[in-house]
Amino acid sequence: MRKSHVVSSAALVAVLGTVVGLACAGTAPKQATAPIQESEPVRPTSPYPVSKQIDIVDDLHGVKVADPYRWLEDPDARDTVSWVQAQNALTFGWLDKVATRDAMKQRLTALWNYERYSPPFIEGKGKHRRTYYWKNDGLQNQAVLYVVDKVGAEPRLLLDPNALSADGTIALSGMAISDDGTLMAYSLSSGGSDWTDWHVKDIASGIDKADVVKWSKFSGASWTPDNKGFYYSRYPEPENGADLEQANYFHKVYYHTVGEPQDKDRLIFEDKEHDKRGFAATVTEDGAWLVISVWEGTDRRNRVYFKDLKKKDAPVQKLFDAFDAGYNVVGNTGSVFYVVTDRDAPRQRLVKVDVKGLKAPEPKLVEIIAQPEKDKIESVAMVGGGFLVKLLHNAHDVIQFHDLKGKKVRELPLPTIGTSGGFAGKSKDTETYYSFTSFTYPTVIYKVDLKSGVSTLWKQPKVAFEPGEYETKQVFYPSTDGTQVPMFIVHKKGLVLDGKNPTYLYGYGGFNISLTPSFSPALIGLLEQGFVFAQPSLRGGGEFGEEWHEAGMLKKKQNVFDDFASAARFLVDQKYTSHQRIGIGGGSNGGLLVGASMTQHPELFGAGVAMVGVMDMVRFHKFTIGHAWVSEYGSADDQEMLPTLLSYSPLHNLKAGTSYPPMLITTADHDDRVVPAHSFKFAAAMQAAQSGPAPVLIRIDVKAGHGAGKPTSKVIEESADRWSFLMATLGATPMPALQ
Repeated sequence: MRKSHVVSSAALVAVLGTVVGLACAGTAPKQATAPIQESEPVRPTSPYPVSKQIDIVDDLHGVKVADPYRWLEDPDARDTVSWVQAQNALTFGWLDKVATRDAMKQRLTALWNYERYSPPFIEGKGKHRRTYYWKNDGLQNQAVLYVVDKVGAEPRLLLDPNALSADGTIALSGMAISDDGTLMAYSLSSGGSDWTDWHVKDIASGIDKADVVKWSKFSGASWTPDNKGFYYSRYPEPENGADLEQANYFHKVYYHTVGEPQDKDRLIFEDKEHDKRGFAATVTEDGAWLVISVWEGTDRRNRVYFKDLKKKDAPVQKLFDAFDAGYNVVGNTGSVFYVVTDRDAPRQRLVKVDVKGLKAPEPKLVEIIAQPEKDKIESVAMVGGGFLVKLLHNAHDVIQFHDLKGKKVRELPLPTIGTSGGFAGKSKDTETYYSFTSFTYPTVIYKVDLKSGVSTLWKQPKVAFEPGEYETKQVFYPSTDGTQVPMFIVHKKGLVLDGKNPTYLYGYGGFNISLTPSFSPALIGLLEQGFVFAQPSLRGGGEFGEEWHEAGMLKKKQNVFDDFASAARFLVDQKYTSHQRIGIGGGSNGGLLVGASMTQHPELFGAGVAMVGVMDMVRFHKFTIGHAWVSEYGSADDQEMLPTLLSYSPLHNLKAGTSYPPMLITTADHDDRVVPAHSFKFAAAMQAAQSGPAPVLIRIDVKAGHGAGKPTSKVIEESADRWSFLMATLGATPMPALQ
């Protein structure tokens, strides 16, 4: 398939999701004035800015639901802007008093300062067949796109997003090379927004053409074989000034002809009867077919339509026209499509279907690669004359090569338990590149011969730490209902199990997303300080297929929070740590996890960090792309789902007079995926409910979004603040790296 190359690697699906003053009785706590000493767990106190409460009560199916902080849903209102400024002043004032904060930022900067590469990929034909890759010198805010014009040539800078803004907040979010290799469509996002603008660059000269395609979101670009234009998806232009809050409806597929203004773009497909459906249009490698994947929500179930590009004005036909399973067309030979699906196979299988003369409402599926006995087929790439299959085995990768008949040819040896990526290529390519990483294994890039299966090292980074000082293990622990849940545990070798080690428990648990081992300079900075890192594979994720996912969604969402609480109890029972020294963290749907865990079990944790979280389960579907999450969570508009949502919604389960552990809530003013109102309202309500001395702080980034494309400088600053908060509140003793 001729697909766009996505620059950013967020731990989220494309449309998912995510965190204020005090108006309560009593005396405001006094401001701490001395630097915080990290020796024993501390609970510094601070006065909170006043958050007004307004009298808004919704009647939802006869249930009265108060929403006193709804005014915070308007990010541009004068009161909200003043409130944000006051909250940031409080938060950064508190963080300024953490004695090791500056040293932590310096150490993370040193850890981040190494060359990072993406796996190269090859595009184009004849003299325009070129190799492309991204590279970050170390502390560049955005990765830079390079091209190698021919074998043996020096790399040439093709696009440097760092030159587009002084603060690095314009990011390259996607790109697609024309079939002949002469043109590149590329998309830019600004300030972390999901909105992107498409541009067209002449690859030989590096000069941009005049084309600008606006209001695209959740879309790649796919060129036609005549190289005259590309398909993309977009929403209608939002109302003036409402682009970051207004709900997004009526996604459409367009065709843009290079050199023409956008208002001349041709509408290819739309669905006027279903406003929440989205579309991803991709041209097959042979240029013969346009494949349209139809999604509604974030559930893996989709529909697949197709259009014969060899016939003028051919209609869009329906291949799979029911949201009964997930279908991913990975390639074709003539009219035979190869499809990865979980239909009758919750851990996925590869089938083929012939679309020639297709008229039957139920196409015949012929199995090529069966569902594994225990593992999950995570992905399949049609490359090198066969299929490259990525399996998930207990949440880590196994790579296999299969021929076109589905027979396993060989397995690709990987260095250790970890995660791989890349493997881009065409069906006739003889080589490809891939990456490999693990928690303490910085990402390396290999080139693999697809005929022999032999890998050779292409790039290996040099990071300023000693990997041999750490160990990773995987354990299984029982959840509340007895389900065995796997968890990765990482720490320094020789760790003493005395129940006193500060610990960071991180999770996600949703949207069929798998958390697998990966390297992060930020994590190394925390491990150096004697922390234990624990990452459980919670239900709701995709680690074990659709059954695992469904066990943590809709009315079964509580299983996710039970799995997380059980992970904390396990770590304490095994004497890794104590409840007072467990800090929990998660972002987006993982921010919901932290919020729900804190409100359900404040006694289990010593601190929490909720990043860009989904906190208001009653109104999440009313903003931007929130309606797409209804398939995962349900909706308060559904009388049957309302009790479930109210049972765990973080905003609605805060109890006045409760002594909550220290809480750091982080969000961004340009987050148009999980709008900042979630975090604003939750912070205001938690500050009002807090009866103990522990701080409830909210850190609001500016010119930043949900996470994708965030400048390196902002990532380092936020990581340093997050770790400084945990070290101070969990009583972590600074190790030599910070002394």
